[in-house]
Amino acid sequence: MIDVAIIGGGPAGLMAAEVLSGAGRSVTVYDRMPSLGRKFLMAGRGGLNLTHSEDLDAFIGRFGSRAETVRPWLEAFSPIDLIVWAEGLGQETFIGSSGRVFPKALKASPLLRAWLARLAERGVEFRLRQEWTGWNAEGDLTFKSGETAHPKATILALGGASWPKLGSDGGWTSLLTGTEIAPLQPANCGFQVAWSEVFREAFAGTPLKALALSFGGRTVRGEVMLTAAGIEGGAVYALSGALRDAIAVAGPVTLEIDLRPALPAQRLGTRLAAAGPGQTVTNVLRKAGLNPAEIGLLREAGHVPKEPASLARRIKSVPIRLTGVQPIERAISTAGGVAFPSLDESLMLRDRPGVFVAGEMLDWEAPTGGYLLQACFSTGVAAAKGVLKRLS
Repeated sequence: MIDVAIIGGGPAGLMAAEVLSGAGRSVTVYDRMPSLGRKFLMAGRGGLNLTHSEDLDAFIGRFGSRAETVRPWLEAFSPIDLIVWAEGLGQETFIGSSGRVFPKALKASPLLRAWLARLAERGVEFRLRQEWTGWNAEGDLTFKSGETAHPKATILALGGASWPKLGSDGGWTSLLTGTEIAPLQPANCGFQVAWSEVFREAFAGTPLKALALSFGGRTVRGEVMLTAAGIEGGAVYALSGALRDAIAVAGPVTLEIDLRPALPAQRLGTRLAAAGPGQTVTNVLRKAGLNPAEIGLLREAGHVPKEPASLARRIKSVPIRLTGVQPIERAISTAGGVAFPSLDESLMLRDRPGVFVAGEMLDWEAPTGGYLLQACFSTGVAAAKGVLKRLS
């Protein structure tokens, strides 16, 4: 009999295997895909933002209503601990201008290779192409292949439901009968906009940089990506939870976009007036430095005023109507999951003693910027420590 079975070979599951194997426990990691860490590798395409260097209290605050729930796990395995761990695998890190922490290699594959090699050296077994199907009448773990396992403890680290082609499809929700599960929803996601055909064909795939987005009394600066279906990008993701929830309650909402956040409206109006009389609005906007996509966005929002002061106010507050949320399959991450009242303080399911939960399966969400990965690592550590305490 193995000591611990871990279902799911992403960051949370592998970190749990790291802690358990380091404590001398026998561990088998099961994953339905033919290779491990597929979503982790995809995150590496953007440089692999491991964590963030900001003050820990501020870091924890990024988890909103779940901040105090996740606090003990983030304090027990903090961003500093994650950096030390990565560098212990030979992956030197650096802090970017935004405070985000990256490996110097700016990709996930070297870290993952070194990590899997260390786990293998410790005797961790990897069972791939093994889709978990629940438990049988004897309490054994069952798999689609017909294989069964009867470990002393189990950690479920099956992820959410975003990017299902990489392995996490949310199918586990039907297997945890009796457990309270908050519905899975897209998080860090894009939104639908009913663009005109002309705008869609001209500007889908165009990034707009250094903007400020406002909704619900909160303003975020960053980049927006125009897509054929609507908008996405870092600044959108930062507001996505509030936007998603508002749309769920009342339907379409209006997002305000400041195309020139660094320029006060009065100065912008002066610059627009300097274009001189007799100019078309398009020429005035071009002379003021707006690019074709920004001009197109202004027009999509409705009538564009000609008077410089009014035009400046419109540039500083472009109303974009969001008609819906992009599908969960396209989201960066997932909100919802196993509700915390269903778990004890060690992340063990109250209705299934010996079964622990970690990672994105838990009912929390956080913005991009290193917060997502850090929480997956930290909850993997927490679940593993819970297992060690139980087995001892």
